[in-house]
Amino acid sequence: MSPALSNQPLAFDPALRDIANYVHGARHHGTRAWQAAHYCLIDSLGCAFEARSHAACNGVIAPLTPEARVPHGARVPATSWQLDPVEAAFCTSTLIRWLDYNDAFYGETVIHPSDCIGALLAVADWQSRVRVSQGKAPLRMRDVLDAMIRAYEVMGCLALANGFTTRMGIDHVVLIKIGAAALATKLLGGSRDETLNALSNAWLDGQPLALFRRGEAGARKSWAAGDAAARGVWLALMAMRGEMGYPRALSAKTWGFYDVMNGGKPFQFQRPYENHVIENVQYKISYPAGVHAQSAAEAAIQLHLSVAQRLDQIKTVEIRTHRYALSILNRTGPLNHVAERDHCLQYIAAVCLIHGRLEAGDYEDAIAADPRIDALRTKTVLQEHPPYTQAFYNASLRANANAVRVIFNDGTRTAWAEIEYPVGHVKRRKEGIPLLMRKFETSVTRIFPDKQRRGILAACNHRAGLASMPVHEFMNLLTC
Repeated sequence: MSPALSNQPLAFDPALRDIANYVHGARHHGTRAWQAAHYCLIDSLGCAFEARSHAACNGVIAPLTPEARVPHGARVPATSWQLDPVEAAFCTSTLIRWLDYNDAFYGETVIHPSDCIGALLAVADWQSRVRVSQGKAPLRMRDVLDAMIRAYEVMGCLALANGFTTRMGIDHVVLIKIGAAALATKLLGGSRDETLNALSNAWLDGQPLALFRRGEAGARKSWAAGDAAARGVWLALMAMRGEMGYPRALSAKTWGFYDVMNGGKPFQFQRPYENHVIENVQYKISYPAGVHAQSAAEAAIQLHLSVAQRLDQIKTVEIRTHRYALSILNRTGPLNHVAERDHCLQYIAAVCLIHGRLEAGDYEDAIAADPRIDALRTKTVLQEHPPYTQAFYNASLRANANAVRVIFNDGTRTAWAEIEYPVGHVKRRKEGIPLLMRKFETSVTRIFPDKQRRGILAACNHRAGLASMPVHEFMNLLTC
């Protein structure tokens, strides 16, 4: 017989309590954390602006009921829409994620922490508009930046030592939902107890399988983050309505997350919740591609001038990479759509060798039809280089190395072009931040008319002024 169930009050699992305590605890973020949050915000908005020009993305984020009017609704950047916070979170986070151009952080699980920003902006914007309508003070962008620091930390610390994808088989956006649920509850004015309720319900959800990213790569990988962000907001709203929580959502025997998804093992942690994740995030500054392809693209472009006039003489393209990249970016055979091409290291290297560039449009059918790309793909050999794998998992290094070499039919060869740390890595911040700002300015210029462009850049380039802005006033700047 099954043991009798007890109705005795239970304490919430320690992992849930630790998150709630961090989310609601008084904390002094250092200058470096505030700076990082500022760069993460504007970089993510730039990614959203770029995605707005892609028809496939616009088809996904189109409002479900375009004729609906939402009083005090949340704005969606680069649109004229004001939506309920759940749908606004979906649209904004999908825009940020669409081109695979936003930041990343990795340990056992690779995540893109800025995937949650759509949830934080949507909730804060909506709350600000409601508060102003009631004669109350709005939320400020400083509240959003604070929420970002904490959300990044929660998601990243969970990712460092727990293989959600590699061991459990679930997609990394599960952590976006956790971060969104926790910090959306706080932005809504929720208590620590309400945050615990939202968090526990988020862990009880059936979690997304990683098939659409790891196996049959498809377009869902571009909107899965928006889905997770929106779900996190919805669960936060439910908690604010009084929805109960489940104290043993993680540890309950048989039915809890640990037993169902993690072989009965509790989560492991390498470090306490502080400011580490946002300060050490890896930006994708130069190329819209998977984070593990950044250094390969940079290396291949270094070889472009040496090989561009000898493409028909190439015998082999050799790529040394690390184990994680090999597991997710090694794709052979036909590539039928963008979602397969931007997760194919052979395709990325071929485009870079041929054209000396890598842009979002290079994954589209018109470029993919170039027969030279598939010709080079078939000649490309990927191999794991153990020192790269060791450096990738080394917590003090977190390298993300690739090396590329081209061998010609006559036996001559290029030198190895090796990049250990791509330009967006924390070890290349001095070089990377000016390029990140240029990337943002380019995306703003591409979308907005001149007067509006100047207003957006003036607001975003002044960190203290941006932090003090009411959230709804900032979001109004971004409408089209």
